[in-house]
This record gives sequence, structure tokens and C-alpha cells, in this order.
Amino acid sequence: MSATLATRLLHWYDQYGRKDLPWQHPRDAYRVWLSEVMLQQTQVATVIAYFERFIRTLPTLRDLAAADEDTVLALWSGLGYYRRARFLHRAAQICTEQHGGELPRDFEALNALPGVGRSTAGAILAQAHGLRFAILDGNVKRVLARYHGIHGHPGESAVERQLWLHADTHTPTSRVADYTQAIMDLGATLCVRSRPRCGDCPLAGDCVAYRDDLTALLPSRKPGKTIPTRATVMLVLRDNQGQVLLERRGPQGVWSGLWSLPEAADPEGAWRIAQQHAQIDDAQALAPFTHVFSHYRLNIEPLLFDRAKAQRGIADDPHLRWCSADEIGALGLPAPVRTLLLQINDAG
Repeated sequence: MSATLATRLLHWYDQYGRKDLPWQHPRDAYRVWLSEVMLQQTQVATVIAYFERFIRTLPTLRDLAAADEDTVLALWSGLGYYRRARFLHRAAQICTEQHGGELPRDFEALNALPGVGRSTAGAILAQAHGLRFAILDGNVKRVLARYHGIHGHPGESAVERQLWLHADTHTPTSRVADYTQAIMDLGATLCVRSRPRCGDCPLAGDCVAYRDDLTALLPSRKPGKTIPTRATVMLVLRDNQGQVLLERRGPQGVWSGLWSLPEAADPEGAWRIAQQHAQIDDAQALAPFTHVFSHYRLNIEPLLFDRAKAQRGIADDPHLRWCSADEIGALGLPAPVRTLLLQINDAG
């Protein structure tokens, strides 16, 4: 086909592209950056509500930089991958300290911020400032791998280099912001992982995967490996006022730095820990459930210790606190823990 990929994609975008996403109005650097970080492992439909809540509370980069970590993590709670939120917070502080409270327009300075990286930096500069920088998020990788017939997992360095080369080649010199949104939209709405809508795609005419019936095989999947399973017992210590004992997790491991429930390896250990923190009479085993991380499954067995009476000394421990339902809502909690506490609260 004589028209360039960018020309066809922009023509399609003008008719079918998404133009009413909340971070597009206005499409400034802070809003683009926040949306890009939120979208790294999450679908647009899920992100919109989180974005709007976040931007209402912290409408500017300076507001984010000045916020305490608990506020940031509470706003992020439910999106997962909490390291993204911490990087976002730290990057905002660096921008305040070193860049006048704004995201830098220089690619190298932007790329050097915690959690940004090449594709996010390119997306910010392209969408907020109209500068010619390519992006290569998951949707774009899928589009380009199929269009050019590139085999191999996109996470492999050699494959990624090929994809970056094509991404840069196709990025136009004008309407860069629209093009960037267009290629992401194409991957999110038509060139999806399963059952892509090739009949509606503006690039189908010279797409290698479509031509050679390879859409189910490209991009190549990551080599599979067995996901291990772990188990834990979560202690729900609740006093007569309905307050629940929370414990701030350490700096290492999953949910690092979040407020969560005390944990034990088994029910016997749970009793020992519960008796260290409160006077208790009995425990009620709640329905177990499983939470799936990217690298393992966690089988969770909750134990409810109702009418617990706090032991002395907890008020002096900065990593332990009794919290009311309202206080819990203002803290950063792992999504499954927040869901569990809401269910217990609703049940009375």
C-alpha cells in the first residue's frame, strides 16, 4: 500500500480513536505521565476511575511531591505493583528538587527519573509536547510484531531492538501526539491478544501476521514456567469498637511498606502472635482465598479474633496501629486485604 503506516493509522484514529480519556483534557505532562504509569499493567477501563480519584486529590506534580507516602499508596490501592506508586512519588520529589517542580522536557533527564524508562519518557514528550519520540508499550509491541512478522518474545533484547527500530521508523514528524495515541488505541481495541479484529484494521493490507495467518502466534509468548504456591494465615484482630490491628510491612518483598494484617505461617503461630498483641478469647476461621501475583500464588487463610483487647505497648510501635474503618480507607492497603476487611465489616 502506498500510504505510510502513520498516515493510515491517523486516518483511522480520526474516525475511531479514543479522544475523551480524562488524561487528554488537558493533555499536560503530569497527567500523561500519571496515566502512562497507571496503564503499565492495567487496562484503560480500570485505570480511568483510579486516575480521576488520584488527580482530584493530587492535581499537580507539586501536590504529589508534597504528599505523604500513605496518601499516595491509598490512592494507588487496588492497582497493584505498588513500586510504581513509590517511583512516581520519588520522581515527583526529584522534579521539585531539581527541575523547578515540572517534568523535564529533556529526554535523558526524563528517562533518568525513577520508574520512567524509555517508552514512558517518549510517551510524555510525544503526547504532552508533540516532540518526535517513539513509544513501545505492550500494545505497540503487539501491533509491530504482527505487522512486521517478528518472531520471538518481545521481552528478549534482540527482539526488542527490532521493535524499537520499527517504532522509531514509523513515528511521524507531525501529529505525533495523535499518532502515539492511535497506535496504542489500535493495539487496545483491534489488534488485541485473542481474536483480533483484523477485518477492521487499517494496517491489514500489508500485515505479515494477517497475510500468513500468524495472528494467534505473534507476538510469541514468554516461555512458560511453573508458578509456585505459598500459604499464609492473616490475623484479623478486631476490638469492641470495630478497630482492626494493622501492621506496616517491611521494605522488602511484596506489598512492601503497605499497611496490612499481621501474618503467620500456620494457625498455631497465628494464636501466638495474636496473644502478643491482644487479649483474646477465641478465633473464627473465615473463608480462605487465593491471590495471584506475577510470580507466585498466595493461599490466604484469614482468622478473625473478635472482641480483642489491645496489649500495652502497641501505641509505641510505629509499625502497628489500631484503625477504624475510616482510617483504613485513608491508608495504602493491598487490594485483597482491603476487600477482606470490607467483607468482614459488611458482615458485622
